[in-house]
Amino acid sequence: MRNFEVGKIYHVYNRGVNKCLIFNSEADMWRFLQGLYLFNDENSSFGILRQIERDNKGRINFNLLKDFVAKDKESREPLVRIMVDCLMPNHFHLLIEEIAENGISRFMQKLGTGYAKYYNQKYNRVGGLFQGKFKAVEIKDDIQLQQVLGYINIINPGQLIRPNLKEEGIRSIEEMEEIFDFAKKYSFSTNPDYLGIRDSIIIDKGIYKEFFPIPEKYEEFARNFLLSKGYNIDSDFALE
Repeated sequence: MRNFEVGKIYHVYNRGVNKCLIFNSEADMWRFLQGLYLFNDENSSFGILRQIERDNKGRINFNLLKDFVAKDKESREPLVRIMVDCLMPNHFHLLIEEIAENGISRFMQKLGTGYAKYYNQKYNRVGGLFQGKFKAVEIKDDIQLQQVLGYINIINPGQLIRPNLKEEGIRSIEEMEEIFDFAKKYSFSTNPDYLGIRDSIIIDKGIYKEFFPIPEKYEEFARNFLLSKGYNIDSDFALE
């Protein structure tokens, strides 16, 4: 078990073994997001999702999920603070703060094992799904906090329509608007939450609430971040 310190923030990420897909459909992505919420609890177990699934294909009874969340809020004991997330076809990014002793290690073990079991059962496969243990890099200062936020929330979705975005940057204001609009509508990142479009039960923005007390502040940051070309970040923070 790796050593993480309570109160520190880490960029956590991983991808499929041999860069294979880990999400074949939006249903898979929603399943992973549900795991982000349900496994982030001292008392959760691998069977928690099975309690609200209708069948072995992992489809969710949303009425049961809604009831579970309503009853669950008061008794939850989170392991980590999930501040940012983004799911891509063959990898994921999280920005999380350790808030319980060994919280990140315990949370990621439940999340990774639970999702891999679901995926292998659904697609009739065997073996490891992820490329080894998850990677984690400590965030050292406010500059990195903002840099990694922009990278996860905006650049990753943007690469779905501009694969070379990270390397080439924005070439025009029109292109910036196109990428910003796409990332704004991308359901599988926390960008809509920071823009005030959605209020996910998964995340707690933590210190980012001080940086961006209103959505307009974040929108200004996001547009400037795209134009700045400051997102070709250190390889320690990116999947190559």
